[in-house]
Amino acid sequence: MTNKILALKYRPQEFKDLIGQEVMSQTITNAIKLGKTPNAYLLTGIRGVGKTTTARLIAKALNCSKDFSKGEKCKTDEYCHCSEIINSNHMDILEMDAASKTGIDDIRELIENSKYSPTSAKYKIFIIDEVHMLSKQAFNGLLKTLEEPPPRLKFILATTEARKIPATILSRCQRFDLKRVSLAEISKLLKEISLKEKGKISEDAIKLIGRTSEGSVRDAISLLDRALISKPNLQNKTIEEEDVREMLGLADRSKIIELFKEILCGEEKKSLSILKELIDQGIDAKLFLNDILEIIYLFSRRLNLGPIEKDMTISESEIQLIEKYSKNIDMHDIGLFWQLTIKTIDDLKVVGNENLTMEMFVMQLLHLKNIENRKEISENNVTKNLDESLIGENLSEEENKKDFTKQVKNQLKNIDQVKSNPVKNLSPEAKQIKIEIKNFQDLIDNAQKDKEIELKYDLERNVKLVSFNKGKIDISFNEKLNKNFIKTLTDKLLQWTGERWIISLSKNDNIKSLYEKNIEEKSNKFNEFKKTNKAREFFKSFPDAKLINISEDNNE
Repeated sequence: MTNKILALKYRPQEFKDLIGQEVMSQTITNAIKLGKTPNAYLLTGIRGVGKTTTARLIAKALNCSKDFSKGEKCKTDEYCHCSEIINSNHMDILEMDAASKTGIDDIRELIENSKYSPTSAKYKIFIIDEVHMLSKQAFNGLLKTLEEPPPRLKFILATTEARKIPATILSRCQRFDLKRVSLAEISKLLKEISLKEKGKISEDAIKLIGRTSEGSVRDAISLLDRALISKPNLQNKTIEEEDVREMLGLADRSKIIELFKEILCGEEKKSLSILKELIDQGIDAKLFLNDILEIIYLFSRRLNLGPIEKDMTISESEIQLIEKYSKNIDMHDIGLFWQLTIKTIDDLKVVGNENLTMEMFVMQLLHLKNIENRKEISENNVTKNLDESLIGENLSEEENKKDFTKQVKNQLKNIDQVKSNPVKNLSPEAKQIKIEIKNFQDLIDNAQKDKEIELKYDLERNVKLVSFNKGKIDISFNEKLNKNFIKTLTDKLLQWTGERWIISLSKNDNIKSLYEKNIEEKSNKFNEFKKTNKAREFFKSFPDAKLINISEDNNE
């Protein structure tokens, strides 16, 4: 056992050794003690949580020569079925890998073998690992034997993909779902193993290994095995968290939070400099992006649920950093960051240069946050533009001016102040392509035609039209309006018409948006129709009917 890898050396030999699966273990042992074992077990769960180990423990418990119900244990100096089951060489315990034997012929051979009684053990047991890999014909061939096996035959099926197993198979098995093991339990186990192996490893390093394993005990022990043969341990030094990060190609999370801070502040050079440091440390691109997703989640958690309470997954220093920098981000930015990160993970499969992908990713984050535009427009310029061109006479009520001014400022933050004539700056091609926009509906139609879905959505639902003239649009809006709306609209109008339009903002709560008008109009049509004799007769015959839409038939 001394030369075995740790994942095999410390494989559980009793149900009580299975960590994180106490409820399942208790249920199985109770059934064995009472003699109410099912014909077939189905063990499901992610990799490394103990499916095959549990299958062997069930086989041992059913066939042990000692009295399992009284807790008697086998002695090392006498023959017992358990030792052969542990070594996978018992004649009556057949372990089959469905990933390599997927066909109906393999199942036929298994069924033929099932007709014979066990040679020495109490039960003949078939353990089929990765059972979801069987073909449709193989599953159908197994149905009858699985439902009514010979009296001394048991099936134990194990899989990571229970949803791929036919319902006819699932209904014939007693299913047990093995959970991911918690970080606390994994850390405790790793600490015990490191003490037994006389390895010097810090608690922070153990926690990092536990987090990286994502609830898989086998992965955690394998990573510990790898750490214990690393250079620091061989030099009789304590393995620190930095050593494990270097070994796994993981970035320091506090360093990633610092990178995130520079992105939020719009510091492109500093952001790329920190990224270069991380790349020089040998980080893995996919692990880096997954760490970014974790950081985005933590910021989201802070914004929505308040201060983060201390737990094993986050250090005190990381909590303080998140608390400090969460003031510079909102949920809109978090949503965009999350989607971009997911897309970049997919891009890694296509782009050959991972470092290039990460640099482009960071620059795109900087662009999404749009910090530079906010810096370019000072508070004085915003107030000046408010007074001169955008508020006008529509802000006559003093008590509403402050709140509305704040909303208008948010729109102005993303407007570039262009002093020169913008038409002169257009390319010759852009000057030739001109679209005449006569009314508000033309504007919406052009947004639809140009696939500007977000702009079209705002025009229909969040904008309330006050007046529309050539070159000038006067609007009111609600708090849901996109913060980049005015910039996007002015840019598009310049692109479509070749002229600069003035977008004037006003405060008028009495005006309805186009969407609200359509809803109101539809409601009025419904009410008028319900008053007609045709509607009364119809609803009298079909009282449960609901009126969804009204359309006119021009053929009548």
